[in-house]
Amino acid sequence: MNETTTLAPAVRSILAAARRRDQHVDDPLAVDPRSLPGALSAATAEGRRPIIAEVKPTSPTTDGRRDEDPAALARNMVAGGAAAISVLTEPEHFGGSTDALRQVREAVPVPVLRKDFLLREAHLDAVAADAVLLIARFLGDDLEPMIAAARERGFQPLVEVHDREELDRALSAGADVIGINNRDLTNLEVDLGTFERVAPHVPDDVTLIAESGIGSSADADRMLDAGADGLLVGSAIMDGDVRANTRAVADA
Repeated sequence: MNETTTLAPAVRSILAAARRRDQHVDDPLAVDPRSLPGALSAATAEGRRPIIAEVKPTSPTTDGRRDEDPAALARNMVAGGAAAISVLTEPEHFGGSTDALRQVREAVPVPVLRKDFLLREAHLDAVAADAVLLIARFLGDDLEPMIAAARERGFQPLVEVHDREELDRALSAGADVIGINNRDLTNLEVDLGTFERVAPHVPDDVTLIAESGIGSSADADRMLDAGADGLLVGSAIMDGDVRANTRAVADA
């Protein structure tokens, strides 16, 4: 794993918690996934912005906490036009849980992404999902085997990068669904220009997702114009009426 002292203190705390998290399983999961790239493409073909709406009770960069039925939140997001749902399962800093993801996946017909800080193969077996987030910066040399382990279970790995070097490592590791995170994990600041700088170097056959900082339809269009195939939107949807907020971003 790529150790660094340049991460923001909140991120270092999240990683420390992830390292402490033990996962003991008898057998690896086997998942029959709903296609995340297919769902994003279908939304675009239907004239909607391809939104992955995120069920996120709280985070180190938001105020307060929203404790509501995750399945009800997800159903309202889909009713508002979400092509897929992301569920935070990290418990200590985001208030997430694997139970919440199970409930969401049973409640909606769209692909469900597990968003967490997965550092070793056993972490993959905590809960079934259609896709899992793998963060290139945190996995270092373990990225390629983690991609392979995710695919062996049926998961679609979404590999998150922030800069050109991480993108090149992700592509070399075989990633075919890549998220560019506009948030700099060294200071937690968001710059939509990050996506615009990195996206031109992504091959056309890779499904490309813009992450973080998308707070309006104008932001969404900016990312789509820069080459995004999908948009991961969390706080802007969770702050208020999730159905109306999703519709406001998803309606083209």
